[in-house]
Amino acid sequence: MRRGIAATALAASIALTATACGGDDSGSDNGGPTTITWWDTSNATNEAPTYQALIKQFEAANKDVKVKYVNVPFDQAQNKFDTAAGASGAPDVLRSEVGWTPAFAKKGYFLPLDGTEALADQAKFKPNLLEQAKYDGKTYGVPLVTDTLALVYNKGLFAKAGVAAPKTWDELKAAAATIKDKTGVDGYWGSTQAYYAQTFLYGEGTDTVDAAAKKITVNSPAAKKGYGTWLSLFDGKGLHKADTTADAYAHIQDAFVGGKVAAIIQGPWEITNFYKGTAFKDKANLGIATVPAGSTGKAGAPTGGHNLSVYAGSDKSHQAAALKFVHFMTSAAAQATIAQKNSTLPTRDDAYTAAVKADPGIAGFQTVLSAAQPRPALPEYSSLWGPLDTELPKIAGGKESLDDGLSTAETSIAKLVPDFGK
Repeated sequence: MRRGIAATALAASIALTATACGGDDSGSDNGGPTTITWWDTSNATNEAPTYQALIKQFEAANKDVKVKYVNVPFDQAQNKFDTAAGASGAPDVLRSEVGWTPAFAKKGYFLPLDGTEALADQAKFKPNLLEQAKYDGKTYGVPLVTDTLALVYNKGLFAKAGVAAPKTWDELKAAAATIKDKTGVDGYWGSTQAYYAQTFLYGEGTDTVDAAAKKITVNSPAAKKGYGTWLSLFDGKGLHKADTTADAYAHIQDAFVGGKVAAIIQGPWEITNFYKGTAFKDKANLGIATVPAGSTGKAGAPTGGHNLSVYAGSDKSHQAAALKFVHFMTSAAAQATIAQKNSTLPTRDDAYTAAVKADPGIAGFQTVLSAAQPRPALPEYSSLWGPLDTELPKIAGGKESLDDGLSTAETSIAKLVPDFGK
């Protein structure tokens, strides 16, 4: 599942009555338990059962609270919650992608959590992840799972070719050519999605915007250099040509897990799917390394993940129950369970137990977290990838020059952050 991209627009006629909870019947008025609603955006097949089992544990330990579980498709949840919150009918708890958190906080939809039960274990969480849950100095989410991008590779193919995990993009090009010569398969297949291209910007010490300076930098010399490197990885021996089809993500993933390409850039949300592939029936064959560095000598990848946030429009009894639920779900014990069942990364160090780190995928991604770069607390930030998702496939497919594509993206981004200069 692609992380950090603004959700696709929904029709205005979204039905809210079946899932809205802000004014839902709590049961507390007649002495019964308070019923809260949680919109979970995890994968309904691979991940949701784990969360549903944890809900049962929570309810068993908290007889005064019932949790109505609703799984909302990730690509619909952002707009659906925005519509529901604006109508005062949102769920009490939302699994909010980190990019959504400041945007909803700015609109007043999320409850500040500083000093509440939800953040009772604040000192246990990774500080950079708590920063991503903040807006205007206040914390609006508790980190539930985190992720970043890494170079994932087939150890067997790399060993057969006699190459090591590359530390720079030039080393990756050389390794890809050698792998092609020695094994017959491509060494690397890159993505045309803006989120995945972000690593090339970080490698040049830049970003789509400079939030502190209020400046658009997507068309700067440093950004052009980064995107130039990205573009060069679609042409050469052992480098798979750009796939600009609607199913490109699936094509890249299928080729990797089937052993038809030796390396891709991917996140930990695909760990369970890696293991289902023929190339990784032996989990130890999955290699995970920090993304290659750019000309600055430093490597960087976007930090993704999800927070649990509480709806500010819920009544006090719902908020109290929601805060208790969030504290339980983000506890070390719950996160360790989620990690073991779903192969996702915990957000607190005490959840990385020996049992959790026995999963080579989790252990591998934990080692690359130091290169994860937090997003700025800019409500519009995640939406900035939208224009690039339109232009980058055109550039990679040869339908548009790099200069023209970035210029067009710059113009579109300017409309999203009208107070930013160029």
